[in-house]
Amino acid sequence: MWQTYKNAWSIDDLRKKLLFTLFIIILFRVGTAIPVPFVDGAALKEWFAQDTNEGTILQYFNLLSGNAFASATLFALGVNPYITSSIVMQLLSIAIPALEKLQKSGPEGQAKISKITRYVTVALSLITAFGYYLTVKSAGFLFNTGLFAQIVIIASYTAGSCLVMWIAEKIDEKGIGNGISIILFANITAGLALNIAGVIDLIDDEPLAVIASLIMMLGIISLVVFFSKSERRLPVQYAKRQVGRKMYGGMNTNLPIKVLMSGVMPIIFANAITSLPSTIGLLKPDWKEPINTYFSPSSAKFGWIYLVVTFLLIIAFAYFYLSISFNPMEVANNLKKNGGTILGYRPGKPTSDYITKVLNRVTLLGAFFLSFMAIFPILMSWTGSSSFSLLIFGGTSLIIIVGVALDTTRDIESEITMRHYKGFLE
Repeated sequence: MWQTYKNAWSIDDLRKKLLFTLFIIILFRVGTAIPVPFVDGAALKEWFAQDTNEGTILQYFNLLSGNAFASATLFALGVNPYITSSIVMQLLSIAIPALEKLQKSGPEGQAKISKITRYVTVALSLITAFGYYLTVKSAGFLFNTGLFAQIVIIASYTAGSCLVMWIAEKIDEKGIGNGISIILFANITAGLALNIAGVIDLIDDEPLAVIASLIMMLGIISLVVFFSKSERRLPVQYAKRQVGRKMYGGMNTNLPIKVLMSGVMPIIFANAITSLPSTIGLLKPDWKEPINTYFSPSSAKFGWIYLVVTFLLIIAFAYFYLSISFNPMEVANNLKKNGGTILGYRPGKPTSDYITKVLNRVTLLGAFFLSFMAIFPILMSWTGSSSFSLLIFGGTSLIIIVGVALDTTRDIESEITMRHYKGFLE
């Protein structure tokens, strides 16, 4: 494997892509440390660290931004507006026929969809920046509340979000891996140093708990890798056909259906819903106590309600996201057009029904795994051990980290394979 990395570094084009991606990540992390004028970032960071913000959507945004959201720096909004814009465009492409036609019209249509997505990102960034300004203002962390200060703050956060979008697209264009995923990976791993430092401090106090949590963490990472690579392969056979004097087709292949086809999106959607009550309790102090009593992961008596709701929401969103991102009938029609058939099933609707049946079963298995990944950290926090809280990351974070690492490895593998080097699988 080390020889493979050596070969990858010896390829001039690949080395340039790796260096460019690394440079962009460093540039992005510098942006997360640039303060915005008129905002007391240090006081805001202390406020975010309080227990009153536990489980709120603000804490979730802070996780995805690499603590930039809590520090009120230039990239506080992170890549969230861009992700939201992409999801909105994906949903609108199903609801609006004109957008659906553009999406299926090849590279030219995809370019127009990307252009519209950028405009939507700018609009969402402006709205989110205004809401963030109001949150910071209501909490009393502004040095100046005048009109000029308001314009500067909102413009800074909007520009920062648009710059993050540009950075993500540059990684897609000139770097290695998916731009959004690489940025999320950089943000989440940025907090690892603090966790490692906390673990070192706990070695003397809880040595057995630290060792147990480390072993458990390795086991969970192995489980995530296994499910991320797992897929159900449907055998597909292409009929022979003669074009002129040449014979085409007649080969056997398979149609892969990944267990985690929807990725981490069901957990993201479910967390957004379950964090709303805590966020409302933060805005309305009178509602805070009943919300924390009946719908909070830290509730000693009714914490199971939060777990059950999270579990069911993840399963529901797994099927919802799959329904908008995968069309079995379209896959069946494409197989039929290319002369392919799934063994034992007639082309057309029978093939579509079979794909749907397999897809539902595989999705259920993946949804159960995602639910386990979301609930397990909460169960570990009930043990009261500080080491578990530091080492067991949230399900979203762990799946993103492992998924991005695997995807980037596959991209490097494909680059090396094209140049006739032995890859990671040799």
